[in-house]
Amino acid sequence: MINVNDLRNGVVYKEDNQLWQVVNYEHIKMGRGSGNIKVKIRNLKTGASSEKSFITGARVEEAGVEKKKAQFLYSDGEIYNFMDPESFEQFSVPKETVSEQAKFLKDGMDVILIVADETALGLEIPNTLIYEITDTGPGEKGNTVSNVYKDATLDNGLQVKVPMFMKVGDRVKVDTRNGQYIERVK
Repeated sequence: MINVNDLRNGVVYKEDNQLWQVVNYEHIKMGRGSGNIKVKIRNLKTGASSEKSFITGARVEEAGVEKKKAQFLYSDGEIYNFMDPESFEQFSVPKETVSEQAKFLKDGMDVILIVADETALGLEIPNTLIYEITDTGPGEKGNTVSNVYKDATLDNGLQVKVPMFMKVGDRVKVDTRNGQYIERVK
């Protein structure tokens, strides 16, 4: 059993014969009494997301999953192909398993696959990744009273909003939890 205080982002636990992965963890303590643990979770089989609250000290069942390092090779639309960096064995993962994280993948990227019974259930990617801008509109002067953003296309095809001063060839850091621009990278 796992204490709910240990449910951090990426932890997988079992509830109602379903495997759930914690996407977001938040500890809330208000005045007197015990605190609450609020988690946003994703079902690893169906991909459905939901939110759940626990009181501090509650326990959940530990899931029998393992995490394996893998390198993303390429995608042919419905299938995502990965390679084990130690044995160089290649394997395929269906589009449904990769789900929302597919838009952040780029060739040669290292990821962590969540595996149970030799079946990939999901993947973990870093919270921030660096991409290069391949297409963006011109920076217009005069509209700079507040933070003004424009659309940009990154080297993996992802669309994000970036500040007006960014140009093609600049490198940016993107938050993979919400898909937003964080900062410019030198």
